[in-house]
Amino acid sequence: MHIQTRTLQKEDYHDLKEAMIEVYSGIGGDYWPKSSINKLLNIFPEGQFCVEVDGKVVASALAIRVKYDDFGDNHTYFQITGGYTFKTHNDEGDYLYGIEVFVHPDFRDLRLGRRLYDARKELCEQLNLKGILAGGRIPNYNKFADELTPREYITKVKQKEIYDPTLTFQLSNDFHVRKVLRGYLPGDTESKEYATLLEWINIYYVAEKDKRPHTDSIIRLGVIQWQMRLFKNLNAFLDQVEFFVNAVSDYRADFMVLPEFFNTPLMADFNDLPEPVAIRKLADFTIPVREKLCELAISYNVNIVGGSMPLVDEDGKLYNVAYLCRRDGSFEEYRKIHITPNEVKHYGMVGGNEIRAFDTDCGKVGMLICYDVEFPELGRILAQQGIQILFVPFLTDTQNGYSRVRLCAQARAIENECYVAISGCVGNLPRVQNMDINYAQSAVFTPSDFQFPTNAVKAEATANTEMVLIADVDLSLLKELHEHGSVQVLKDRRTDLYDVGLKKAAKKALNKSLDKLKKESTDNDPERVPPVIVVAS
Repeated sequence: MHIQTRTLQKEDYHDLKEAMIEVYSGIGGDYWPKSSINKLLNIFPEGQFCVEVDGKVVASALAIRVKYDDFGDNHTYFQITGGYTFKTHNDEGDYLYGIEVFVHPDFRDLRLGRRLYDARKELCEQLNLKGILAGGRIPNYNKFADELTPREYITKVKQKEIYDPTLTFQLSNDFHVRKVLRGYLPGDTESKEYATLLEWINIYYVAEKDKRPHTDSIIRLGVIQWQMRLFKNLNAFLDQVEFFVNAVSDYRADFMVLPEFFNTPLMADFNDLPEPVAIRKLADFTIPVREKLCELAISYNVNIVGGSMPLVDEDGKLYNVAYLCRRDGSFEEYRKIHITPNEVKHYGMVGGNEIRAFDTDCGKVGMLICYDVEFPELGRILAQQGIQILFVPFLTDTQNGYSRVRLCAQARAIENECYVAISGCVGNLPRVQNMDINYAQSAVFTPSDFQFPTNAVKAEATANTEMVLIADVDLSLLKELHEHGSVQVLKDRRTDLYDVGLKKAAKKALNKSLDKLKKESTDNDPERVPPVIVVAS
């Protein structure tokens, strides 16, 4: 499955009409005529969004820009849309006004509405508008109208005593009710013709446009410090994973990072087997877990660095593999290069042969697994490929082992002028051999210069305690560091004297792999375009 959030195009109308008919089948299957959609695309193309799933448009959000003082808090849908002509659109307007949001019923479990709202919020920030306004139906109100006033009903929805499919969703997306409107949408019997005037405030709005902040460079990381615990079965394990995905999604994180071997509690059922056999049994879960991570990345709109898990390839070799599951439905794989003596001795693992940066909707990122970060050449090769954030899932049992990972990760951040996020496991796992104790203090490290914290630590977790670490990193600061830093490590390298790079055989293998990925992408969707970047504020 491939999901893409983008601006609506005129050629999308057939899919759009089909989706609208399904959405409004309960009220006659009404839909916007083609002329109305074309009018919106002509006057305000950047304000019309859609979500495409496997090449088909299944959700959309339509909007105009208005000067709100011309209407005030007492208006109807007919008035705000100029009698559905959209003549009320004003290129100099100070608010984005949402006139339509819908999701095809067959795709509502993918949380596509959240993507559309995030796209609107990003546009609002880019245009330096005061906020977003919309008139929201309250379709469940007719069930309570005899006993509750509209205001009482709204209060109970806010307190989660009543569920309303429209208002509950809007409140969960940081909108607040500014006013109750009467007669907003004549004929809306479910809402008794009442509506909520909803507002989302752009906290980055400034009056002088030359002072407008650049928020698209702020990337939010959600680093999981994972508590080792036993699970009844795979579903129970995946429920715990989804709990954390949901948590970081609530904070509008762009990335979630899980630790190395976070799935080893599933080895408990194989504890009576020799360790090399048990780890291969665990590897049977890797593909199902990866598929679930890809599903969660889509549903919760967050890129997931899926820790690492054992994988047996077609030749029977055992690898330690990390996955990057993008929120557009695609995924990437990284195989640990340097295998620890412990992994060789107990499991018979072998190392991977590919060092590659990955493109995401939040810039270029790299992955190294635990021991890998102690080899500076890998970080430098990734830096030469342009990474801005390096993710390091790790698993250490002692404090001195953790210190090696931490100190080397900090060095990689400084020498490669990038952010480094490390994520580890904590707690005990008595029924799994060779995984019985764990020590970790997950953290996000920065380069060391005036733009960053004086200790080059953006955030760190409490040692040996399960928790979620939320941290914002500013990619624009890396650009400033590259050009104007007190020292410029990457620029000042003596490449006339020395260099670090891949050997010819490795370069050939990497290029072959990239060509294969490019061909597969083209074969699957020859007209594929990059997804719209929707970055949390």
